[in-house]
Amino acid sequence: MIFGKLLPKDGNFFELFNEHGQYIVAGARSFMSMVQNYEDKVQREKFASEVDAAEHSADKVTAEVNRLLHRTFITPLDREQIHGLINSMDDILDLLQDSSEVMALYDVQHVTEDVVRLCEISLKCCERVQHAVTLLPKLNVPEITEAALKTCEEIDRLESDADRVMRSAMSRLFREEADTRELIKLKAIYEHLETISDRCEDVANLIEGIVLENS
Repeated sequence: MIFGKLLPKDGNFFELFNEHGQYIVAGARSFMSMVQNYEDKVQREKFASEVDAAEHSADKVTAEVNRLLHRTFITPLDREQIHGLINSMDDILDLLQDSSEVMALYDVQHVTEDVVRLCEISLKCCERVQHAVTLLPKLNVPEITEAALKTCEEIDRLESDADRVMRSAMSRLFREEADTRELIKLKAIYEHLETISDRCEDVANLIEGIVLENS
C-alpha cells in the first residue's frame, strides 16, 4: 500500500479523515457541555446546536471522501478500508446527535450522575479516535504503529468501562426509579450513550486492522 499524498487534484484522504476526527471531538465536547449545563435551557440549546453543526460538517467530509474514492485511481489504503472507516466515524457523530435529540424529544428535565459518567467516557473515546486517525499517514514508522495499536487498546478499555457503567446504571434505575415514564426515558438515554463507545470501538477495530495489514 502507498502511504502519502495523492495527486494534488485528488486531495488527501488522510487530511479528510483528520478533519472528520476533529468534528467528532468538537461534537463530543459540545455534547458534554450540554450535559454539564443541562439545567440552563439557553445553554442546553446552544450546545445542542453545536452538536448539530459538527454532525452536518462531518457529513460533508464523508460525502467528499466517497466522491474522492470514485475519482482516485491509486488510494493510500484499500478502498473498502477507506469506505468503512469514514462511514464508521460518521456513525459516532450521528449517535451524538441522536442522543441530543432524544433528550430533547423525551423532555428530560435533569440528568443523572450516570449520564454524566457515560458522557465523560464517550468524550475520551472520541478523543482517542481522533488521535488514532492522525497516526494513519505514518504507519511505516514502527513507533507510530505501536502508538496506534496502543490507542486502539485504550478505546477498547474505555468501551468496557462504558459497559460497566451502563450495567450499574440500569440496575440502579430499575431498583430506585418509581416513575415509569422517567425509567423509560433514562433507559433509552443510557443505551444511546453506551452505543457511542461501541461505535468508537468499531473505528478502533478498523484502524487496528489497517495498522496490522500495512505495518
